[in-house]
Amino acid sequence: MTTRTINQKEIEFDDEGFMTNHLDWDLEIAQAIAVDDGVPELTDRHIVVLEFMRQEFAEKGTGPSIRRLTKESGVPTKELYALFPNGPAKKAARIAGIKKPVGCI
Repeated sequence: MTTRTINQKEIEFDDEGFMTNHLDWDLEIAQAIAVDDGVPELTDRHIVVLEFMRQEFAEKGTGPSIRRLTKESGVPTKELYALFPNGPAKKAARIAGIKKPVGCI
């Protein structure tokens, strides 16, 4: 585990870079994580995905699969890969401050 100070908050991350406490998350923290993950700016479309990921996590205890994400978030697959390159479900989960989705490699 590692601890980072983001916006004057101490945030703990697991060994894969996922926040250990999703309740510490806010949009400023998301932006800092996004920049570290190669997403320079969060747009409204990014926020749609992040909110969907967080809602799914709150309801089910895990983030959605890539298939559910594209079918139910309203963001098509091609756009999802453009928003979160190189593994959108895993990257979106990390930026959304939730645990790694089940089934992600």
